[in-house]
Amino acid sequence: MPENYDAIVVGSGISGGWAAKELCEKGLKVLLLERGGPYDHIKDYKTAGKKPWEFEHRGETTSEQEEVRPVIHRSWGAQEQVIDAWTNEKDCPYIEDKPFNWWRSYRMGGRSILWGRQSYRWSDLDFAANGKEGVGVDWPIRYKDLAEWYDYVETFAGISGSVEGIKHLPDGKFLPPMALNCVEQDVAARLKKQYNGARHLIIGRVANLTAPIAGRTQCQFRSRCWEGCPFGGYFSSQSSTLPAAVATGNLTIRPWSIVRQVLYNKDTKKATGVEIIDAEDSKTYSFNSRIVFVCASAINSAWILMQSATDIWPGGLGSSSDQLGHNIMDHHYRLGASGKVEGYLDKYVFGRRANGFYIPRFANIGKDKRDFLRGYGYQGSASRQGWQRDVAELNIGAALKDELTEPGQWTMGMTGFGEVLPDHRNRMYLHATEKDKWGLPVPVMDAVLRDNENKMRISMANDAAEMLESVGLKEVHSWNNFHPMGDGIHEMGTARMGRDAKTSVLNGHNQVWDCKNVFVTDGASMASSACQNPSLTYMALTARAADFAFEELKKGNL
Repeated sequence: MPENYDAIVVGSGISGGWAAKELCEKGLKVLLLERGGPYDHIKDYKTAGKKPWEFEHRGETTSEQEEVRPVIHRSWGAQEQVIDAWTNEKDCPYIEDKPFNWWRSYRMGGRSILWGRQSYRWSDLDFAANGKEGVGVDWPIRYKDLAEWYDYVETFAGISGSVEGIKHLPDGKFLPPMALNCVEQDVAARLKKQYNGARHLIIGRVANLTAPIAGRTQCQFRSRCWEGCPFGGYFSSQSSTLPAAVATGNLTIRPWSIVRQVLYNKDTKKATGVEIIDAEDSKTYSFNSRIVFVCASAINSAWILMQSATDIWPGGLGSSSDQLGHNIMDHHYRLGASGKVEGYLDKYVFGRRANGFYIPRFANIGKDKRDFLRGYGYQGSASRQGWQRDVAELNIGAALKDELTEPGQWTMGMTGFGEVLPDHRNRMYLHATEKDKWGLPVPVMDAVLRDNENKMRISMANDAAEMLESVGLKEVHSWNNFHPMGDGIHEMGTARMGRDAKTSVLNGHNQVWDCKNVFVTDGASMASSACQNPSLTYMALTARAADFAFEELKKGNL
């Protein structure tokens, strides 16, 4: 394997896959480093074709698996189909000053195989909020700076969705939308009427194909996405960006490569490459490059920077602003409402739609004023009860069996997803003495949901119940279950973008202020969290930064 490249990309997930694709297609020789092992499209989707009864433990995990992955077993990710996708937490520990559920997948493609695929653009309601409200730092970009890049990544990734004309949830370059079912359609109409057009229920905008794209066929409505899709029916690094990068002949992939640090030359004030530890033989290797894209996920990207150039900056490369590792954000959820729907008993659904409905943010928009900042959206669905339902009147015998051959009544539920504000107190740092399997410092999490989020959660649950009751659902109940930071699996903000090197880690092109040939384009770069799923924005930021980096290389500026 050669030691010299035009570009090194750290991480193979959603952001890393896009960086590799864009830089390779521009003609650069690229080394892609993944700390986990290979994971090949189709070949390694071992469970994707199994029947439910073919799983040894019928979807449950073993005590041995729980011992190795205790954090995953706190939540709903501990399922037999995907348990091996999650990181061995004994080998890769972290410390919790405050409870923090960190979902990690160290293998080729990262969490791009496992993600929920909900894909929404941000608007200037989101990009301008920090500056307007004096929270965190102002984003150095606005929607107009990303609009063409949203177009670009949506067209390649394949996002299905409906055109709605909602100003604060911009429409995109969509494939045909999936359909709302009959109950959802009727509730959408009632909701719009009830709230005079201020609230909307739309089909989710999702990275599942509804028409073929470049060798990938459309979604088969199996709803087993996180096991890997043999059809390429949804966007992942394996199905999309990595094949495109490989096709150029410019990509070299090295798995089992734990990046220890970005190598920095204090005389040129530029990075010269990276140093890695081979996860299999524990030996150290170095690779050189003209530019480095750090896309290892928010916590790990900050960890790498903290380990780099410590002879110049004790806090690491990019720490001169005292913001590196700070401002951890996520989305808070695990609350919402559900109820029973009367009628529609002559209606049913076809297939297992790998999507649901979406209710975009309405709080603190227009005349809607709250006692907290920002807002939230909801994801949910309507469905008919299946054979697992409890039929109290028929609890034994033939009558029960006969009853369960027919679907039950319709129900509808939705879960809220709320914005978390940037807060300097929410941080991660490196432990002074605790080391992992490879002798590397262990990250420490010190982040919590704070007053604004806790106030918001009350409204999120109440609004969900109010909306369902207002459109006629019966026996509506709400819930509000506490969860720690990290459990939303949208960690962000540890190396935020900004307009000033004194208050941010990155500039408006995702460059590290302190080292202009290093770029960070994953969740670490986010200056706020909005309430929409962030992955589409990571894609757009990455494609934009790659284009800028290439042009700067041509000009000799890097």
